[in-house]
Amino acid sequence: MATAPTSVSHPPSSVPSLAAVPSPAPEPSTRLLIGVLLAVALVPRLLVFFVNENLYGDAVVRTELAERWLRAPHLITAYGDGAYQFGPLHLYLVGIALSVFDREVAGRVVSLLFGVLSVVPLFALTRRLFDWRAGVVAALVFSAWGMHLQFSTTAGSEAVSLFFMLAAFAFYAEGVDENRFAPLFQAALMLNLACALRYDAWMYIPLLCLGLFFSSQDKVAAVTRAVGFGLACLPFPLLWMQGNELMHGDPFYPVKAVEDFHRDWVLSSAGSGAAIGWRAQQLFFWPGVALFTLTPGVGLLGLWGMVKAWKARPDTRWLVAAAAVPAAYFTFRAVVLLNFVPLGRFTVTQLAVVPVFVAFGFWALMGSRGEGARKAVAGVSALLAVVLPVALGLYTFRDDGRLQTSLRPVSPTSTNPVPVMRVADFVKAEVAEKGGALALDTDPNYMDLQVAFFSGLPEERIARVRWDTFRKLMGEARPEVLVRFDQGSLAKDPGVRLEGRTLTLDGVAYEELDGFTAPLHVYRRRP
Repeated sequence: MATAPTSVSHPPSSVPSLAAVPSPAPEPSTRLLIGVLLAVALVPRLLVFFVNENLYGDAVVRTELAERWLRAPHLITAYGDGAYQFGPLHLYLVGIALSVFDREVAGRVVSLLFGVLSVVPLFALTRRLFDWRAGVVAALVFSAWGMHLQFSTTAGSEAVSLFFMLAAFAFYAEGVDENRFAPLFQAALMLNLACALRYDAWMYIPLLCLGLFFSSQDKVAAVTRAVGFGLACLPFPLLWMQGNELMHGDPFYPVKAVEDFHRDWVLSSAGSGAAIGWRAQQLFFWPGVALFTLTPGVGLLGLWGMVKAWKARPDTRWLVAAAAVPAAYFTFRAVVLLNFVPLGRFTVTQLAVVPVFVAFGFWALMGSRGEGARKAVAGVSALLAVVLPVALGLYTFRDDGRLQTSLRPVSPTSTNPVPVMRVADFVKAEVAEKGGALALDTDPNYMDLQVAFFSGLPEERIARVRWDTFRKLMGEARPEVLVRFDQGSLAKDPGVRLEGRTLTLDGVAYEELDGFTAPLHVYRRRP
């Protein structure tokens, strides 16, 4: 972190702290740098890959949908065609991986591949805007980013989407810097792929078009590039909108479904009153997640670098806006409109921009200070960047305390609640491996999805209360084991009678087994 960007001749004299920047050093082999950075990114991700489990980001649901697609491969054209609220490209990628890997590993392998490869566009982007040493700093910061370690080793779409977003930013920066349309066309291609993965990528189409409009004093050229880039970004969004229009009568059907879900989620989280406390919490969500997950030293240097770059480096303003505008938009929805619930994984694209500015922020803040002070700040920031994610990962690993559960979504380690995995392991050994079937209650926290996924049972051997085929599968599969949740729906079913340790479902009695912890209860069918 104590290295300086070589492009310091660009900033004007209004940033006096940059006057202390030493002369640039010769650039080493780019291939060697990228090879080393890929290895550095891979090592910590491999360490957590073998202990992490699919939990957040709808990882298990995405995998199950990818399994359905693999059984009947086709071009997914709409929400109801097999993708639901998820991007179809992720289902294709996980489906292909499922043809090679086990279901518990396939989606995680996809995330690992794209998560590690993300250092390449990040390095290229930072190197172009600043220099190779700033690129190395950004890649090292990214490699130690604890939240991304989880995204890279679980089956959500965040790591995959971020790779394409960083690639789009890198090509976009090349096109603007060299005044060429070919890289902008490549950026548009990457953005199409990102849009096919996650809906939050769609907002970058108008945002980056505006960046091109203000990128040149020649307004004819600026408008031409902005319009051309915008048109090149539209193929997937238009095709997807057409598919949803044909199937559901609304081109924005998936987006509205997601927004309805968030609106209901806000009501259950914040209530219907003024919700002052909840609003205040969301107001500081984005900077808070940046400082916590990127760690305070790195986060502060990166955010300071973005602030200073806005004035000193106009050529980087589009990237600062790419982080600030979406964060402001989602914050406004959460705080003012009360129709959005922010999560750590929603911040990934904006937070990934922060490492680009860490080296610049360091020299803007410390360039005029002595070497001892620079080394101290760099050393403490680097130490925190490594130690804090390790400590957080160990603290949340297989621990179901209230604080641990709250921190787990942004921790390097992602593990399911111990009682849930105990039940899943039992079902896998006593039901799945013996060719049996399972009756499964619903859980308001969706832990029934985790039990089903890790049980290893195929869909046709799980009668889920969550599905409208529950009674049909109960009759066909005649499950010998039943799992009930304390707050589930099964006990409210008119066909269910619960008396002590006996549960009777449609006249069939099940006896509760020992060895399991509430809120889960396991029953075996009475002979």
